[in-house]
Amino acid sequence: MADVIKMPKMSDTMTEGVLAKWHKKVGDKVKSGDVLAEVETDKATMDMESYWDGTLLYVGVKEGEAVPVDAVMAVIGKEGEDFQAALDAEGAGSEKPKAEGEAPKTEDKKEEAAPAQGGGLSEEELAAKGVTVIRMPLLSDTMTEGVIAEWHKKVGDQVKDDDVLADVETDKATMEVMGYATGTLLHIGVEKGQAAKVNGIIAIVGPEGTDVSGILAGGSAPAAKAESKEEAPKEEKQATTADAGAVAPAAESSSDSRVKASPLAKKIAKDKGIDLSQVAGSAEGGRIIKKDIENFKPAAAPAKSESAPAAEKSSAAAPVIPTFVGEVKFTEQPVSQMRKVIAKRLAESLFTAPHFYLTVSIDMDNAMAARTAINAVAPVKVSFNDIVIKAVAVALKKHPAVNSSWGGDKIRFNEHTNIGVAMAVEDGLLVPVVRFADGKSLSHISAEVKDFGGKAKAKKLQPADWEGSTFTVSNLGMFGIDEFTSIINSPDGAILSVGAIQAVPVVKNGAVVPGNVMKLTLGCDHRVVDGATGAQFLQTLKGLLEEPIRLLA
Repeated sequence: MADVIKMPKMSDTMTEGVLAKWHKKVGDKVKSGDVLAEVETDKATMDMESYWDGTLLYVGVKEGEAVPVDAVMAVIGKEGEDFQAALDAEGAGSEKPKAEGEAPKTEDKKEEAAPAQGGGLSEEELAAKGVTVIRMPLLSDTMTEGVIAEWHKKVGDQVKDDDVLADVETDKATMEVMGYATGTLLHIGVEKGQAAKVNGIIAIVGPEGTDVSGILAGGSAPAAKAESKEEAPKEEKQATTADAGAVAPAAESSSDSRVKASPLAKKIAKDKGIDLSQVAGSAEGGRIIKKDIENFKPAAAPAKSESAPAAEKSSAAAPVIPTFVGEVKFTEQPVSQMRKVIAKRLAESLFTAPHFYLTVSIDMDNAMAARTAINAVAPVKVSFNDIVIKAVAVALKKHPAVNSSWGGDKIRFNEHTNIGVAMAVEDGLLVPVVRFADGKSLSHISAEVKDFGGKAKAKKLQPADWEGSTFTVSNLGMFGIDEFTSIINSPDGAILSVGAIQAVPVVKNGAVVPGNVMKLTLGCDHRVVDGATGAQFLQTLKGLLEEPIRLLA
């Protein structure tokens, strides 16, 4: 059977190569080691060798075209051989099937039509018989799929309409899913630990013995997608292994630079310490190839010259570098639903909203004294973070432009102040919302934040707890971080990063005295907040924190 030539992976970062020049044309005889073409990668222009003998039967890429790694480039076989079978065996790996795009579409339609021919009743007919199809519910505004953490029922169990069927892990928390149906659990569509798309079938409840094959035949097939994802790395690994020999060495000695040799031959010669000038090439034009290096036998070593003792003395004086052998070791774990959404949302925010940052230093001496006095009488201990939340809410009422969000063709200016409080949890980050914070006392805010913290760690927060923020506060001061920048929590127009309170020397009334300073960094979406607007907001916030009595007025 004919042999298919694919685009090799010639560097660790290469995803495609440009066919710079063909050295052979269709019908030419090819030997193992002959250069078929020159390929321009992201690193350099390199030779692509043939590893087979035969005739070049097919060329699928024109000079100057870009070819993805592992895509079909050419076919080598016996003269007159039918190579179409080799191309068909590669399937999507060949460029040729693109011109025959209509055939796959016809097949797809047949495959799509096939489920309708399966037996069983439709969902509408089953519903009339008391069968309820339970689908993955939308448990949060950002949820696209959920993972079944635990099934509380198994197929064949009797189910009541208020029974909890399963626990579902969303991007925010683990929540209970109820069937709201009475009957027998006829089918479980998602195993424990597996993910299901929102609105995908997870279970079916109805009268015992009901045939539900009609519904299942029309459903999606996530298992097939999973198999294709698992097969991809295998194919990539095989391609990398097969093409490893095509990687050219990073550097060549000056003595080898004018010798005609294949990149693979040069690499092997360098590894073995063979001088290419002493090797006779067997390929076209005296070119040295792999087998020439493997069959090379060095001549007898020449007698030592008089200068040898001096050379030995020089080499003996060179420092000896000890060899240390390390072990490449790592672990991997699946990305949780929460981490997937965090990555998606923050990437969208960072790359769509033009961020800019403003930093200000706050004299916290008065705030520290005020907190001590408040905690002496308050029913709940107040933290510096609670004071910052209250001050931010009051400042936002005076600067509504900072309490805004971008809507594409309009800007929303919020008159209410709902402050999102970033909280670290085991799997990532949650942002519960203190609503109407400007009208709440410091004790009220403190109690609410503590309650949110307990729920967040226990994964008991509900969608209503984290939706609807107009501004976000992120505090890493408790970890000793002096200052930092945060990514805006979309759709908010700004976010405040709170650093640690530091004891530093400050200048007051012309004298250097001990002081306590905290740095705040405001991250702004430049589409809705300008530099001067952000600076004015920080000045108001600075005044409130340096004179906290104004928060109680």
